Amino acid sequence: MTASITYGTIAAVAAGGAIGATARLLTVDLAARLFGHAFPWGTFTVNVAGSLVMGLLVGWMSAHIDMPQTLRVFLATGILGGFTTFSAFALDYAMLWENRQHMAALLYAAGSVLFSLVAVFAGLWLARAIWQG
Repeated sequence: MTASITYGTIAAVAAGGAIGATARLLTVDLAARLFGHAFPWGTFTVNVAGSLVMGLLVGWMSAHIDMPQTLRVFLATGILGGFTTFSAFALDYAMLWENRQHMAALLYAAGSVLFSLVAVFAGLWLARAIWQG
């Protein structure tokens, strides 16, 4: 462990992650019951809602610089990270864009989507090749 990551930090992320993952499960289930399974409304909802909340949270936390680091990671990395990692992706993109690293932001977004899609298909292919003969 590095000096900045303590056992308290790890516990805060783990506790927040449990809350966020549970909230994701409930949100996806509710969306499926309300809107059906023809489109992934649950995932869409958690990604958009998580990104909105991440923006609100980071904006709020930047105004409260005296907030303990443990609380910051509990909320952002733990709860929102458990709810959706897309919110972290969106924040990373926004930070690159706001720092005027426009090309890096565009490459990050395009590369993240492209390589993630390729990786999931590669994983599916590999799993089927191994376990389905």
